[in-house]
Amino acid sequence: MSIRHSVAAACLSLVLAGLTQAQGESPIKRGTELFKQENYQLAIKEYERVSEHNREEYAQAQYNIGVCYYELWRTEDAIAFYKRSIELKGGVYPAASYALGVAYEDQNKLREARTAYRSALNFSALAMFRLGVVFAKEGDISSAAKCFKVASTKPGPQAPASHNNLGVMLARMGKLNEADAEFSEALRLADGKFEDAAYNLELSQRLRLLTNNRKQFAAFALFDR
Repeated sequence: MSIRHSVAAACLSLVLAGLTQAQGESPIKRGTELFKQENYQLAIKEYERVSEHNREEYAQAQYNIGVCYYELWRTEDAIAFYKRSIELKGGVYPAASYALGVAYEDQNKLREARTAYRSALNFSALAMFRLGVVFAKEGDISSAAKCFKVASTKPGPQAPASHNNLGVMLARMGKLNEADAEFSEALRLADGKFEDAAYNLELSQRLRLLTNNRKQFAAFALFDR
């Protein structure tokens, strides 16, 4: 299964959930099977068959169509369907809000991404992680650090990257000892297989020993994939 953006994997959760929620050969089930085969255009046609009279399933179908369009690199269309699904859910659809944030972030619309991620914080720790990335891109180091710290305490695939990024924020604050601890924890959680964290740890130790020049702190690698 192709996933256009690695962190967008969470966007598939409801799509795949449709496979177990659907009864018989429903359009949701058929669409999900086609999605798994990367046949996104035909999947969309199946999802379009879902009746508006079943508001819950219809909202899910609109969201699923958005995910398909995202995979087809039709980001504007994806955004439109994510928004539609959120409206159908009365403004509360955390999974769709997370997907919306990913799409906005791809377009470098950071303010819109930040708003979407805030609406998705109950969806998964990934939303908190992405919110931290947005703050970091905007140069708000303090807010980014707070997000990464929270995300790092939650179990999930975001944990190693959250520790790494928290270390980057701490390093940019000049707190190299604390940064070292975060990079080390990121490596531990990733079983030593995290190139960015290994690079950052080596750089932090070198800077701590050789210089206090804060201009070099920008060289730390923020994980944003």
